[in-house]
Amino acid sequence: MAHDEAIVRLAKQIDAARKSEPSLVSAEEVARLRRQGACQLHQICAEFVSSLNSRLSDSALDLSPPTYAPEMFRESAVNLIQIGAQGREMQIAFQATPQLFSTEKFPVPYILDGEVRIYNQKMLERFEIRSYLLFFCLNESAAVWRFFDWRGGGTAAVDRDLLASLMERLF
Repeated sequence: MAHDEAIVRLAKQIDAARKSEPSLVSAEEVARLRRQGACQLHQICAEFVSSLNSRLSDSALDLSPPTYAPEMFRESAVNLIQIGAQGREMQIAFQATPQLFSTEKFPVPYILDGEVRIYNQKMLERFEIRSYLLFFCLNESAAVWRFFDWRGGGTAAVDRDLLASLMERLF
């Protein structure tokens, strides 16, 4: 009897896992969404930099690369976006998952993963670089960037406010 209960429980878990997986199975569709995700992340960064620079009087944030197009996404390599000002840096590194999608590091299926690293000169002198995880997640209705603070377990959408709160820690 206990054996049957274990089998029934496992069958339910397998069915639930399959239902949580994205219905996208086409490699072409995933490749398109990855390029879209890279552009979306750069657009969030560009809007943050533009918004902040419009309010600064004596200095400005730099964004690298300054523009981003879908063909700039590197499927088999790490992609990098950097935001910096006065020796304070935010690096966003991201890459495609080895499989079409993954749930290895985050419970929601994702097709891109990476991290945000923030640091300034004092932090470098102490060998202290703060890092936070990023995931381009798929759900039934959309694909969105999610931020995950592995130290505290918090998660949030990646947006200008999140970038501002991270950058603020450097000043």
